[in-house]
Amino acid sequence: MSDKAVDAIAWDLGPLVEGKGADGVARLLDEADFLADSLAAAARGRLADAEPSEFVGFITTSATIGELVNRAHAYAGLRFSTDTSDPERGALMALVQERVTAITTKLLFMELEWTALDDDRAAELSASEGLDKARHYLKTLRDQRPHLLTEPEEKILAEKSVTGKSAWSRLFSELVSAVEVTVGDEDPQPLDAALSRLSSNDREERKEVSSAVTEALEPGLRTRAYLFNTLLADKATDDRLRSYPTWLSSRNMSNEASDASVEALVSAVRARYDIPQRWYRLKAQLLGVDRLADYDRAAALGGEDPEFGWDEACDIVFGAYEEFSPELGAASRAFLTENRIDAPVRPGKRGGAFCASVTPEIGPFVMLNWTARRRDVLTLAHELGHGVHGTLAADRGILEMSTPLTVAETASVFGEELVFSRLLEAEKDPAQRLTLLAESLEGAIATVFRQTAMNRFEALVHTERRDNGELSVDRFGELWAESQEEMFGDSVEVTDGYRSWWSYIPHFIGTPGYVYAYSYGQLLALSVFAQWKAEGDAFVPKYLDMLRAGGSMPPEAIAAIGGLDLTDPGFWDRGLDLIADRLAQAEAAAAAA
Repeated sequence: MSDKAVDAIAWDLGPLVEGKGADGVARLLDEADFLADSLAAAARGRLADAEPSEFVGFITTSATIGELVNRAHAYAGLRFSTDTSDPERGALMALVQERVTAITTKLLFMELEWTALDDDRAAELSASEGLDKARHYLKTLRDQRPHLLTEPEEKILAEKSVTGKSAWSRLFSELVSAVEVTVGDEDPQPLDAALSRLSSNDREERKEVSSAVTEALEPGLRTRAYLFNTLLADKATDDRLRSYPTWLSSRNMSNEASDASVEALVSAVRARYDIPQRWYRLKAQLLGVDRLADYDRAAALGGEDPEFGWDEACDIVFGAYEEFSPELGAASRAFLTENRIDAPVRPGKRGGAFCASVTPEIGPFVMLNWTARRRDVLTLAHELGHGVHGTLAADRGILEMSTPLTVAETASVFGEELVFSRLLEAEKDPAQRLTLLAESLEGAIATVFRQTAMNRFEALVHTERRDNGELSVDRFGELWAESQEEMFGDSVEVTDGYRSWWSYIPHFIGTPGYVYAYSYGQLLALSVFAQWKAEGDAFVPKYLDMLRAGGSMPPEAIAAIGGLDLTDPGFWDRGLDLIADRLAQAEAAAAAA
């Protein structure tokens, strides 16, 4: 379906910079550089005996530098993400990364001196008037004490990262964005556009598209494997130097989650792999096949996957948010009216979707690759969930507006559930209701179970890289298949072509260990949604307060605002039971159809 409305949905990045393009970015970085020099001159060696008012001034200046840097980085990064093939955009992003690293390196002494203070002195300074929006941030810095190096060592690592892991991550993004898929005699299309066609109800088309994707991934496979190997080794070196006990420990610390609690989450999900296996067996029956292949998992049920116009999708999503809370409705609409969404699929554009927060004064930006599918409607709801979370948390200031990854998915999944409920309520046709239940289940399976399986893949490759050295392309494929087959059991055939599909997933490259946060966030969000259903309107202000908290408290405290206890050993099972209940509804609906 051609939709001219979506073609005009593009970012206006003007508010990020003062002036035009690269000149505006340079002015931001020049100001940040000047402030960093001034702060270093005033504060170096002073934290141990600074007056409380001086310390507050140091932190305030540091926050101002952070805002300037974020604006410059966001402008370059967002512009690059919409056309990764443009050398000028790539050059600007590289320049910004280099200058940002140089600026932040000048301030490394702040973190090191702060963490070196004894507990009594740190407590005295933390209690200073004017630090209401920095206390939790300062605490999390001190939690990092066992893993920090000396200032010269930290400077070396920071400066080398620009031409190290940051450069490799950019190369990966450019390589994957350049992948074009040719299906039969059709014109080449971006990878994301091809992957969206796996929802077709024509099995031969799905198989042909899957083969074409595998063929498109093949030419650069060895390069991406080498790139991944290099970053696996780099991560191992970092963890050794910083005395992290496992490959995942640094991510867990940044998420404010213990290694044991994350292992409990992963174990709880793996113990319920029967849920996706039951679903895939049911789906095979509904599709009329003996057993699904990997390219069948996203197949639409009940005829063609319905298409949605851009304006129609916006009405659905904004309406769902407004019905729940007028405040969230207004916050979500602002993304469209303020031109903070970039929606069309374009050659060279980064795949997938994301939401990027910038500063408290400048609202977040959302990127989509809109293909007019119902899944895209839910993706819009998901990313706007991140967006309204960032909007409400902005009052916490630059140091505490961002949440740990484990909580960052709460609002996005909650938003998806709101829109799903709206779509289900509006759908009266029994077959289409089954289709909607199926799509909800597949979303939950993709977010909870597939992300856990990807966590297991990461664990396998990080462990093997550390124990046995560089992995071959074939070995990556074997471990990918092993981790996926554990989840699928005998319900899905993993084809040989699917063994290379790990190689386009950006999280493995740019944010190692990220993916379990999806499972954490989904199960937390489902419990939050159930709490709302139980309490009704009385829960709405509690939920908004959870979002407003941003990163000003640990996840357990944020959940407690909504009446949830993350320390309860059975907490994760309750979220998993909610998914199992929806599966039972789908099984009953299928039997009645």
